Amino acid sequence: MSEEQAAKGRALLERLTATPAALDRFPERFRNYTLEHLFGDVWQGEALALEERSLVTCTILVALAREPEQRFHFAAARRLGIPRDKLVEMITHAAHYAGWPNAVGALRSLEDVWPTSE
Repeated sequence: MSEEQAAKGRALLERLTATPAALDRFPERFRNYTLEHLFGDVWQGEALALEERSLVTCTILVALAREPEQRFHFAAARRLGIPRDKLVEMITHAAHYAGWPNAVGALRSLEDVWPTSE
């Protein structure tokens, strides 16, 4: 991978999260793959808009019941301007395919990062 992809990945990560330094706790090689490949390449594709990629990622994390990662990506979706109601609708839809307990956990994660009262 290139330094250009790493820079693109860093810029995107800064757009998605208020704490881009969160990657600093991971081993250097893993951090580099995350910046260069995941955020510097995969998330940079032109076939899907950034907001669509975010929603797809959130949906997959709901299906896999990955609550810590859901909190990160739900907060990122919020920063991208995806309405909370759209995330709730996605979780409700996913409940019928990925399981009710997964949806309950996802709603709990969403409430943690984006309370209903906001």
